[in-house]
Amino acid sequence: MSHPDTPLPPPAPVSVPGMQADPAALIDYQARFNAVVNHTPGLVYQFVRHADGGTAFPYLSEGCAALLGLSVAELQQDPARFPQLILAEDRKRYEETMHASKSALEGWNWEGRLWIEAWRDVKWISLRATPAPLADGGVQWDGIMTNVTASKLEQEEARRSRARLAELTAHIEQVKEQERTRIAREIHDDLGGNLTAIKMALAMLVPRLPDDASLQERAAYLDHLVDRTIEAVHRISLDLRPSTLDLGIVAALEWQAREFEKQSGIACIFRSYDADIELEQDHASALFRIFQEALTNIAKHAGATRVTVSLRRQRQHLILSICDNGRGITPADRLKPQSFGLRGMGERATALGGTMTLSAAPGGGTMVTVKIRLAAPAAARNTEPTEA
Repeated sequence: MSHPDTPLPPPAPVSVPGMQADPAALIDYQARFNAVVNHTPGLVYQFVRHADGGTAFPYLSEGCAALLGLSVAELQQDPARFPQLILAEDRKRYEETMHASKSALEGWNWEGRLWIEAWRDVKWISLRATPAPLADGGVQWDGIMTNVTASKLEQEEARRSRARLAELTAHIEQVKEQERTRIAREIHDDLGGNLTAIKMALAMLVPRLPDDASLQERAAYLDHLVDRTIEAVHRISLDLRPSTLDLGIVAALEWQAREFEKQSGIACIFRSYDADIELEQDHASALFRIFQEALTNIAKHAGATRVTVSLRRQRQHLILSICDNGRGITPADRLKPQSFGLRGMGERATALGGTMTLSAAPGGGTMVTVKIRLAAPAAARNTEPTEA
């Protein structure tokens, strides 16, 4: 092992004419080299792992104390102190990446957390090094360590912000569905009930009207107007929340497939191997909305003539696949700033703890696959021991 204060020797060959024969030129070159290294952010180092497992730091720049809270002398005298700084949960990855770099003689890249006793704080360290084999079968790495704590904290804050935003989005969608359900029921029950009463009253009044053609015509118009309004109330209620959702997700999706085929003229085939699949109300509503949005996109953009839909269980997951024979979707289509439909579908799937993927359908077109985890059956969730 070299002396703690031994500087990293300048690389050879050197392009300074006559330097090998001129000690002053060598000293000047070494001074310039040290100035560059010591002003490099982070810690420039050489690390050796011998064939017998022993380690050494032949060279450490002056950034050692600022980064690790240890002097060059302390770390060179006891190289094992460095892995001891690594948090236990990150140490395994450190060893794995080192052995991988040693075996393949490829770059060693690792990021992890160190406990710096000098400041009683945790730092995120990025390690980048290049290996070279040694004559004894060991490996020497030349590299640099840098403090990436600030960027890691920013990433973590961004991740937390995205998670909070996703939670807020899921909550808003849940509240919207609840409000839609409430409004749909009020429209159906109150307005529908009142219109039905008006219809019955008209039916009782019409036979008692005088034999006047204009009055009979007016009564017929009112009766027709009530019928149209009842139809509108029924349609608005279904748009807000299909009553078929109360019959289960399978019945709701099958109904929507028939409605889509009737309104768009595009053949829509729905298959499910289960007559019913138990889902929480919020999950059923979200999956139904994803299905609606997928069919809307097909009608608007795909140019398809056939849609095939399948709903199936796969162990503890529920998988909904929607496949069309249209023109397909390109990567550019997915990145369009206004592609809110696709984003909304993905957000809903994520809120369910699932995933949504887009892929090319066999024979052309697009396949949308939504995979969500099914809740455990009530009997399985109830693990309370029963008394004899």
